Amino acid sequence: MTVFLHYTQADLDRQYDQRAWAPNAAEVIRRYGENSDKVRARLGEPRSFAYGGSEAETLDLYACAVPNAPLNVFIHGGAWRLLGKRESAFAAETFVNAGAHFVALDFALLPAVTLAEVAAQVRGAIAWLYRSAGMLGANAERIYLSGHSSGAHLAALAAVTDWPGQYGLPRNVVKGAACASGIYDLRPVRLSARNDYVRLDDAAEQALSPGRYLGQLGCDLVVAHAQFDSDEFRRQAREFADAAGCRARLIEARGLNHFEIAETFADPGAPLGRAALAQMGLSSSGH
Repeated sequence: MTVFLHYTQADLDRQYDQRAWAPNAAEVIRRYGENSDKVRARLGEPRSFAYGGSEAETLDLYACAVPNAPLNVFIHGGAWRLLGKRESAFAAETFVNAGAHFVALDFALLPAVTLAEVAAQVRGAIAWLYRSAGMLGANAERIYLSGHSSGAHLAALAAVTDWPGQYGLPRNVVKGAACASGIYDLRPVRLSARNDYVRLDDAAEQALSPGRYLGQLGCDLVVAHAQFDSDEFRRQAREFADAAGCRARLIEARGLNHFEIAETFADPGAPLGRAALAQMGLSSSGH
């Protein structure tokens, strides 16, 4: 019996289990942390700030030397329940060298909080960065997002946020978002085994599916997927980019799997590094 599109329950569960599609997942995730440590060894420790009231609501700022520089805010993946800002600095050097500040976000993880609370924390961090830009030596009018996997979902949600209505901020707080191997409609997630811990109901599925709010999109998007992502993750990327129309650019990272694509944010010559810098109006040599 099919439960979503042509998938049986077992098939759908596998589509949303990315480790089933990437035998080297543990090795690549370990590299995120190792390469983040190497970046800190070269750049120095970041400045850390609290953007909200809970212990989880902190961010690390890797600053460049350019006054009033743009910000790239990286929202990590990990199925909304793993990883953190310390493993999320592997791309910092690419942006700092190009003349941008790089921010690695921390936020609470499932199942300690709900997905709605995670989304609210990420949005709260962006609002804090906008209001605190002067203190950080950053340009509030040049805030860009990058996100991978569940972090791409959260970045997309931020891009379609009602900033004036919810935060009293300009509609286009986010000037651009680069979303890699994300999920943009939560219906199949809710129907999969993942819902054991994501715990979506009708209201959460609707409120937290960014593809349903593209009428509120306030910026251009880079939407990327890996060649060896699951069929569902590739479908999600294609349909989200198609629905966003001329505001989205779709990229396929050839030869890479779901976990490896994130590492290309760290390479200014690779698909996501190049696209994210171009979106910010930067080059790898800096501006």
